[in-house]
Amino acid sequence: MAQRVDLSFFVRPLADDLRQITLAVEGVHCAGCIGRIEAALQHLPSVVEARLNFSNRRLKVVWRGEDTDPAAFVRTLEALGYTAHPFRAQNVEEEESAHAAWLLRCLAVAGFAAMNIMLLSVSVWSGNVSDITPETRDLFHWISALIALPAAAYAGQPFFRSALSALRARRVNMDVPISLGVLLALGMSVVETLNHAEHAYFDSAVMLLFFLLGGRFLDTAMRRRTRAVAGNLAALKGETAERIGPDGQLTTVPAATLAAGDCVLLRPGDRAPADGIVVAGRSEIDESLVTGESAPRPAACGRMVYAGSLNLSGTLTLRVTAAGEHTLIDEIERLLDKAVKAKSRYLRLADRAARAYAPLVHATAALTLVGWLALGASLHDAVLTAVSVLIITCPCALALAIPVVQVVAAGRLFRHGIFLNAGDAIERLAEVDTVVFDKTGTLTLPTPRVANAAEIAPDVLERAARLALSSRHPLAAALARHAGDRRPFEGASERPGEGVCAVIDGVEARLGSPQFCGLAPGEVGTGGGENFSVIAFRHGATQALFQIRQALRADAGSVVARLRALGFRLHVLSGDRTEVVEAAAAALGIAAWRGGMTSADKVTALTALRQEGRKVLMVGDGLNDAPALAAAHASLSPITAADLSQAHADAIFLGERLAPVLEALATARRARALMRQNLWFAAIYNAFAVPVAMMGMLTPLIAALAMSGSSLIVTLNALRLYRGASRAERAAVATVPAAAAGAPA
Repeated sequence: MAQRVDLSFFVRPLADDLRQITLAVEGVHCAGCIGRIEAALQHLPSVVEARLNFSNRRLKVVWRGEDTDPAAFVRTLEALGYTAHPFRAQNVEEEESAHAAWLLRCLAVAGFAAMNIMLLSVSVWSGNVSDITPETRDLFHWISALIALPAAAYAGQPFFRSALSALRARRVNMDVPISLGVLLALGMSVVETLNHAEHAYFDSAVMLLFFLLGGRFLDTAMRRRTRAVAGNLAALKGETAERIGPDGQLTTVPAATLAAGDCVLLRPGDRAPADGIVVAGRSEIDESLVTGESAPRPAACGRMVYAGSLNLSGTLTLRVTAAGEHTLIDEIERLLDKAVKAKSRYLRLADRAARAYAPLVHATAALTLVGWLALGASLHDAVLTAVSVLIITCPCALALAIPVVQVVAAGRLFRHGIFLNAGDAIERLAEVDTVVFDKTGTLTLPTPRVANAAEIAPDVLERAARLALSSRHPLAAALARHAGDRRPFEGASERPGEGVCAVIDGVEARLGSPQFCGLAPGEVGTGGGENFSVIAFRHGATQALFQIRQALRADAGSVVARLRALGFRLHVLSGDRTEVVEAAAAALGIAAWRGGMTSADKVTALTALRQEGRKVLMVGDGLNDAPALAAAHASLSPITAADLSQAHADAIFLGERLAPVLEALATARRARALMRQNLWFAAIYNAFAVPVAMMGMLTPLIAALAMSGSSLIVTLNALRLYRGASRAERAAVATVPAAAAGAPA
């Protein structure tokens, strides 16, 4: 079907005779799929680049020449066992929603079946050591079969389909042994029921499906939430632009049609549709989302304006220097794709354990089969014993040992206002030894504050704050929060680039720049400075200067000190002005800091730390932090962060305090320790259980006790995470004096 689709409509021409298509790929489950797909496509003659994003399953293929049919890429993927089709954002979202709903239905069916079969199994196990009759036991087994077989046929489809696709492509993925174990358990259970045997494993097969489906659904839900928040970077650029023609006429055109050399008009409140240089007009530009600069930047002739920047006051004319895929925002997107691709190759602890453990178990089962046949046992008894080896090992080691800790850890983090975005976030957080902070909106509060509000007379502050209600300027918004009366003054008007004025009690009042208000910074008690912005106010003879600055989060000093005491290396990397970053770092006692950094600079700095062997946690909030968040070993973002940054962070934290960073690291370290303990328990459990199964001594009662006992032990061990921080962590924290909180930045 896919081969008959004309893909030429979805091909996008690039420079130098290059072309690109974006495909949505189904069936990608692990990092190994990425290498397999990319390698196969890059071996095609004309392909220049093939890049698969594991997070959103999008495959970008770039090739040279007009002769190549992009349908060949789809056929290559089909030969590997994957389904691909042209990427359409709406269709992909609908497909992902339908897939998540399907997984949830499979999970519900498996859970319902497992509960009911387990009730019947408990009755059989109890009856086998008391007075159950063979007829009653057979009846219970047949009822279990009637529940298990259709339930497994439906709930096991995610694994069966994936395994079948892999086998058709002559390869093996992790779903192959899962499907094999489930089908063997069900098949042998039916055979045993037909032979009126005491042994049946319907409960084990369906329980295994239930646990594995639970993990797969949660992983899918996290990815969907991440992609839903991410949206499209192009949304930060205006969908349309006001292009100025050679005759001076304005024409509304799609932003995608702009080219270098075009002139566009940028009105107050508009976002720049492309990178450009100001050729006429004067205004102030808010580019905090793009570059991390906290203060609005004056924009006049000759100044650069980046796509996505917000024009605050005056009208500007821009000459486009970069449009389409060459803007700063598109460079950020390319950095993001590269970083996400690199991070997707991280192998989870569960996957590492499964890689070593699953082949060992299957080899043991195969040896059991051969050994029993060699000893003269019947094929029935040999297969039954081999299947018993597979069944008794699965529920604990592969389904519960690590996921139960992840669930408990996620619950603890949730209670502390931390929401996980990635299934492997806890494991990566536990490995962190270096913490890198952005400044603006991360170490500091996301919104500016009036630093000298206590020094201003209350009536003057109230009048200025009410006048600020009539302004759209972000600095005025900081002052407007102090207004007790939220009614703007009647007749207030704003002059772009200057300020706002109104007549109050018959006298004109002005709020804005000192020049607009007829003031010089030295005329009143406090003047301007490099670390804050100034708003002037004048009403008759009354005058005041308000210092607007971003304050450090209330507990930033104490959290930084505690992190240092626990042995973490600390850095500050910010796109803000150097002098502002230096002041914030000095207030927190962080010696390693850099300001004025671009997105690429931050990624380069993180790469250098990684090459030193450091495992870096990046904490940031701006759009320019998104590539660094994706490139870091682990990442956190405040809830006030840009949507794209939240989407590429491993976790998001609530509130105005920085304490969740410390909590996330401490919880992750304890969770990793508990995961390892559970894996060790699983190994010890198998050391005893497997020989029993290999010797043919496995009975339903032993299986029940073994599986129930192992599940109970790993669950109780995981619940220890609720007890709080370890003694060592509490001791380290107790020895650290709290630093001064709320220091200005």
